[in-house]
Amino acid sequence: MSKKHCLFCDAIVPIEREGEYDRYLGCSCSPGGHYDLHMDSYEVINALPHPAKRDLLHIISAYIREKTDCGEAVYLSAGDLEPIAGSPKTPVTIEDKGSRLLQFLYRHSDAPGHPVMIHPLSSSYNLTYSPNLQELVYIIDKLATEQLLIREGMNFQLTQQGWNEAAASAGGKKLKPCCVLLGGDEEQYSLWQDNLLPVIGQYGYLPEILRHPARPESGQYTLGQLAESRLIVADLTGRPAGVYFAAGYALGLDIPVIWTVHSSSAAQLDVQLQDIRPLVWDTAEELAVLIRQKLTK
Repeated sequence: MSKKHCLFCDAIVPIEREGEYDRYLGCSCSPGGHYDLHMDSYEVINALPHPAKRDLLHIISAYIREKTDCGEAVYLSAGDLEPIAGSPKTPVTIEDKGSRLLQFLYRHSDAPGHPVMIHPLSSSYNLTYSPNLQELVYIIDKLATEQLLIREGMNFQLTQQGWNEAAASAGGKKLKPCCVLLGGDEEQYSLWQDNLLPVIGQYGYLPEILRHPARPESGQYTLGQLAESRLIVADLTGRPAGVYFAAGYALGLDIPVIWTVHSSSAAQLDVQLQDIRPLVWDTAEELAVLIRQKLTK
């Protein structure tokens, strides 16, 4: 098998002839995969002036990687380069480039917190359509500061927030907004954040926790957030008055409400109405099953 220099990532890789195309195998543009370049394009692209190569080639490498990572076949010719680089779908801002990295991690993980290895990092800056490793590292640090991902060496994990953002933008699909109303107990918050928000997210929702702590100056939100929701999950554990109010407001707007309560508080509800028939739970696993059953009806 002959080898050739990939014009887009500088690797020398095996190629196969497929009709009028050269198939480049396993370079940094498509690790473990391939892309096809029309055989007449190699010399044309190689002859481009240096400024054009600087502006175009790293974008094409990123385009190939993103498409093949999504399972799409890529066939290119020299005339495709400028349209791809100038496409409105090609990310330009740091924020949009960061979104591409979140989507890559989302595609390769089953849930928030699942590690995804990016190795070697030095040849993976095409994941963010970046021209160099320096920009990729800056984007990673920025996303980590925003608590969207966690980096441990070459392993990367999406946080719950990062998972939600990636899910919301993946494939252009917008998830339905959902508010989860909780009391101010820190343990309860962690339990929902780590175990139950992913379950709700599996049913097409983008859940956000709105807390009702003892101090009203913290955890504030607007009634508009509730009004924009397509689902409210209201946990009555600890008898939080604010949760009753917020959920009642949502009911007045005909927004569906799922009521839940830990068994320790089930006998102490402040309101005993037929319409409030909460899912009574003891463990996160049990509640996850109950929520799934409710959302599949």
